[in-house]
Amino acid sequence: MDTSARLLRLLSLLQTHRDWSGAELADRLRVTTRTVRRDVERLRELGYPVHAARGTAGYRLGPGSSLPPLLLDDEEATAVVVGLRTTSGSVTGIEEAALRALLKIEQVLPARLRHRVDTLHRTTVRIGPDAVEVVDADVLMAVAEACRRHEQLRFDYTGHAGSTSRRTVEPHSLVSFQRRWYLVAWDLDRDDWRSFRVDRLRPRTPTGPRFTPRPAPDGDVGAYLARRLSSDSWPYRAVVLLHGSADELAERVWPGTGVLEPVDERSCRLHVGADSPWALSWMITSVGAGFTVLEGPPELLREIRLVAERCAAAVP
Repeated sequence: MDTSARLLRLLSLLQTHRDWSGAELADRLRVTTRTVRRDVERLRELGYPVHAARGTAGYRLGPGSSLPPLLLDDEEATAVVVGLRTTSGSVTGIEEAALRALLKIEQVLPARLRHRVDTLHRTTVRIGPDAVEVVDADVLMAVAEACRRHEQLRFDYTGHAGSTSRRTVEPHSLVSFQRRWYLVAWDLDRDDWRSFRVDRLRPRTPTGPRFTPRPAPDGDVGAYLARRLSSDSWPYRAVVLLHGSADELAERVWPGTGVLEPVDERSCRLHVGADSPWALSWMITSVGAGFTVLEGPPELLREIRLVAERCAAAVP
């Protein structure tokens, strides 16, 4: 290993945020401890704050007065690029700096990593905050790749109640919604569109044959999933006519609350669901607009009457 390659390898080891003894580093680099000491001095001359650990003959990389060049492995580089592409626009004041950083990293990305980043970016729809649910990176990339290549995907799936099933689907899109990752796909066994939480599925290999992509459900995969998660999957569901335009009321309806459907310039429909009649009535009234119940269970109507009676009784 030549000196430059050895210095890069040494720097990579020191960036793991642990103390390394000279003997451990020498063993990893297959050199003598004297060579390790010389290489550490070279890194210090280049601006890397390599500190000697107190009480030991060890080393660690500490914070310095300026930021030296960093080494990123494949997973770290992919995470940084995806993060910059998806989140920098939501924080004011850093857009230009984020773009400069993104351009610098993408310029030197190896082809294999650029392919991974592009695959994930092009097959993902984002609604609201970015997903934070813990998802295996390999699973996410396998699903994204199947979406990009239009290949049938087979996987084992664990449902909400803990039951397991084997599914075969035509994957359409990954959707980041309400801090979770979802796969929207055409379920071949059920002959209908379905959504699946990515953290609950385990792909089977190899993938299936290629297929011709179907048009997005409801014409918009994001709106489809928002409706499914906001109303269709809840035990209590309702459709109400809001006395206000969709544009006027859109900011009052959080994506997890319900889905708005424009009617005309003075009204829109709200599709909403909840786990109890009380929660359903609260979600409807919290929009702060007049409304008419078009569809809903009898329990909802009773709850709304009770709310109206309480409000009337509270006013002298």
